[in-house]
Amino acid sequence: MFAEAAVPIVHHPAYCAELPEGHRFPMNKFRRVAELALAEGLVPRGRFHRPRPAPAEWVALAHDRAYVDQVFAADVPPLIAREIGFPMTESVALRGRCATGGTVLTGYLALEHGLACNTAGGSHHARRAHGAGFCVFNDVAVAIRVMQADGVIRRALVVDLDVHQGDGTADIFSGDPDVFTFSVHSEKNYPVRKVPSSLDVGLADGIEDAAYLEALAAALPGILESARPDIVFYNAGVDPFAGDKLGRLALSRDGLRRRDEYVIGLVRQAGIPLAGVLGGGYSADIDELADRHLTLLRAAIAVQSGLAGQPD
Repeated sequence: MFAEAAVPIVHHPAYCAELPEGHRFPMNKFRRVAELALAEGLVPRGRFHRPRPAPAEWVALAHDRAYVDQVFAADVPPLIAREIGFPMTESVALRGRCATGGTVLTGYLALEHGLACNTAGGSHHARRAHGAGFCVFNDVAVAIRVMQADGVIRRALVVDLDVHQGDGTADIFSGDPDVFTFSVHSEKNYPVRKVPSSLDVGLADGIEDAAYLEALAAALPGILESARPDIVFYNAGVDPFAGDKLGRLALSRDGLRRRDEYVIGLVRQAGIPLAGVLGGGYSADIDELADRHLTLLRAAIAVQSGLAGQPD
């Protein structure tokens, strides 16, 4: 099945940056996602597409150049570093560049193949002025701006289903009629001060599969029709899961699968390329978390092979 339904998958070893022992961000999940994807046979011919680190010129299309230079020099002001939540080291800076380059590459692979996925990305709290909330650079925003600058797309749609509202993405694209930002999130969760997306759907604590999927299905088809995007970037955060450490919703693992298959299937049925990024997910159990993140890759392959929605 996997050989017949090959979906390009992007990965770089630098996605896993060095953090101090005991840091609360589960950085090792990125290494484990790659290991499990290879072990499960999800990677075409066992070879990832490897991105190059994003140059400053790319990143500055979506972020203030002074902030970009600070990150590249690993010299971010302490207050901003505290808001980001990472020590702003060379390793963390390289991770931000590689994850961003990975999402750019994923976008181009999606244009070529119809569907592609990054094993990182979805850093949606990074605003134009600076990063925040474990997000250094807004990789999806940079990818859209790079592709627009290259003239390969004009309009884009961001479907953000991370449990946290995509405030940084909304900030960067505020007032831009060519980029539609759609966020479905836990209303009472971080960030406290939301930045309005083109459309926000804030959900009450404890929402389970049926209500979540109903809210999504009530909005997404109309958005696809009205936005008429040349590409969709899909943030498939797995933190809406009931057992997630930083989530306040209550989706099951099967609910996450159905969510991803629905989004990917709907977009591909419309003939629109989709670039999937990993988004958020938090747990002390790295194996469980990495396996949860593989939901995106499995769903992409299921849609590509025509098996989505069929009994397991």
